[in-house]
Amino acid sequence: MDAVSELLADVRARGAVFRQTIMRSPWALRMSSGAPLTLATMLHGEAWIVPDQHEPVRIGVGDIAVVRGDVPYAVADHPATTPALTVTDADYCPGAGGLEDTRTCGTPTEGAAVLLSGAFERRGELSERLLQALPAVLVVPAEDSGHPSAEVVAEEITKDRPGQQLVLDRLLDLMLVSALRSWFDNPLAGAPAWCRAMDDPVVGTALRLMHDTPAHPWTVADLAAKVGVSRAALARRFTARIGEPPMAYLTSWRIALAADLLRGSGHTVDTIARKVGYANAFALSVAFKRLRGVRPSEHRSRAGQY
Repeated sequence: MDAVSELLADVRARGAVFRQTIMRSPWALRMSSGAPLTLATMLHGEAWIVPDQHEPVRIGVGDIAVVRGDVPYAVADHPATTPALTVTDADYCPGAGGLEDTRTCGTPTEGAAVLLSGAFERRGELSERLLQALPAVLVVPAEDSGHPSAEVVAEEITKDRPGQQLVLDRLLDLMLVSALRSWFDNPLAGAPAWCRAMDDPVVGTALRLMHDTPAHPWTVADLAAKVGVSRAALARRFTARIGEPPMAYLTSWRIALAADLLRGSGHTVDTIARKVGYANAFALSVAFKRLRGVRPSEHRSRAGQY
């Protein structure tokens, strides 16, 4: 499995919450539902994603916005519009009345904006490595992606048929994976450096070795020998392409793997340590605390709250 596929392998929505919201200007919603990841697209009109401490990002018809939930943000008709409502539940309906059906808010009117949104509500549906790789807001233009069209999404949202929740879950999965593939494929889109470097014959090979066998006691010399270059050449080229030396990258990769295993498996910390390349639980704990600020047991405990 390639590294990108591995990153997306844990994406699996369960009970995804979809909403079609019809609004007339001026409108703005402050989003505080706690969902770790939300996708949004416009069926009609345009909207702005306004994350705290980041520049506003416009989304038009068919564009897909992928928004991390740990960054507070608003959705509005204009960046300057003040939110009149704070949304604390992904299954929301802003304002009183106008509820057309179980997944549609508002009454269709000429010129109204129609926002389609879907939310992953549980962190276990997503890899920690994926969430850490994403920017606060990622927008994939409609023409650059192979995701389902806004019209297809809207049609599914308004249906109420047997098995409909399963269809919506898989639709949200497909939208996210398609959007991320487009992001990864665009060299100007700011995808993770390691993803862009996969095509490099030297750095890409070293990355695959570390990704495929993180438990191996890798050194720069070992990697250089496998790749067929000198240690200095590998270190220089790797740092230039990735932004950090090979061993620093390997440490962050191992800790990311450990974080996922702590959350998604019942293995002991000692077992997880050995799976990701540490001699014992103590060695993993030291590295984990240095990079994440908490011990592995604390990370597992917090993950259980989601």
